Amino acid sequence: MKLPLYERVALTQDLEEHGLQKGDLGVLVDYVPHPKGGEEGCLLEVFNALGDSIAVVAVPLSDIEPLRADEVLAVRHLAKVG
Repeated sequence: MKLPLYERVALTQDLEEHGLQKGDLGVLVDYVPHPKGGEEGCLLEVFNALGDSIAVVAVPLSDIEPLRADEVLAVRHLAKVG
């Protein structure tokens, strides 16, 4: 089942190259096919706690999950990359 566009989702994997961690939230902005027929992917826009856009990343669908009612949001410092 595809998640609706513009829904908040959580990462299921760390994205070290972007300074993002498992559990970080993003907004699902588009679905993209794999260029070589592999797993379908999606584009996420990630925001900081103030609502400023900090990254747009492409990830496989298996790297995201919908948010659940039994979860609580938290804040962490963004790790600097590079």
